[in-house]
Amino acid sequence: MGSLTMNASSQTAAGSRVVMTETIKANNPAGTTHAAGDQRSAGTTMAIEDVTLRYGDANGVLALDDVSLKVAKNEFCVIVGPSGCGKSSLLYLAAGLNDATSGSIKVDGREVIEPGPDRGMVFQSYTLFPWLTVRANIEYGPKRKGLPAEQRRQIVDQYLNEVGLAPFADHYPAQLSGGMKQRVAIARALANDPAVLLMDEPFGALDSQTRGTMQKLLLRVWERQQKTVLFVTHDIDEALVLGDRVLVMTARPGKIKAEIKVDIPRPRSMDVILEPDFIALKRRILGLLHDEIDEDH
Repeated sequence: MGSLTMNASSQTAAGSRVVMTETIKANNPAGTTHAAGDQRSAGTTMAIEDVTLRYGDANGVLALDDVSLKVAKNEFCVIVGPSGCGKSSLLYLAAGLNDATSGSIKVDGREVIEPGPDRGMVFQSYTLFPWLTVRANIEYGPKRKGLPAEQRRQIVDQYLNEVGLAPFADHYPAQLSGGMKQRVAIARALANDPAVLLMDEPFGALDSQTRGTMQKLLLRVWERQQKTVLFVTHDIDEALVLGDRVLVMTARPGKIKAEIKVDIPRPRSMDVILEPDFIALKRRILGLLHDEIDEDH
């Protein structure tokens, strides 16, 4: 498969896949920017090409079927889809934690064959080292890379301040709330200076108020650090608040069903969910997902 973006009527030669692009223009007040447009269109950081994942032998479960997508440098790309469609499996492949049955994944032109510092991963479950302090958790990656102690200290201090946890540097994970643990996880991932930040429903276990706070924090950090992000979520509001693009997957076996360009100005406040453009995009995605649920049953 070539470029992901196609006209709504375009199909593959086999006629089995349709990839649509939905763009809803928003008024662009002075001082705002369109994230998916001019600034983030140059260069590709991650390229996933014809990736298929089958568990077990040739008769095993087909989890992903010929998935192709590209994520541009500094882009915030979000994946949504029905439960069990392979969203998280795709992220694990991108992280190098599992191997695809066929196809390739490349970051800055280099094929992914194992975990590496060019990719940072934030999971839904809390994955901090419980025996290490907040500071030591964040320092773990730079220390493994062999960076000098003073450079490590500067990096850790930077990200402690970035996620608002400087006063808790010497605390242990057991002393932190769920939201604070995920702040540490984000800081730990960023401390390695990865080309791509992979996020697998990182706020899924949080209450709605804490989730909103974490979304705002993530947007602020992303806008400052200008990282490339591939983010998985079940929450459509979250997808549209955060993303430059939303990729909608089919039910298993997972394929890319549609691409939705979120042409809503940045910076975005949480109040954007009340805007007509936002609501129209949400309805479009809900319709695509409901179609998948109906077909699956």
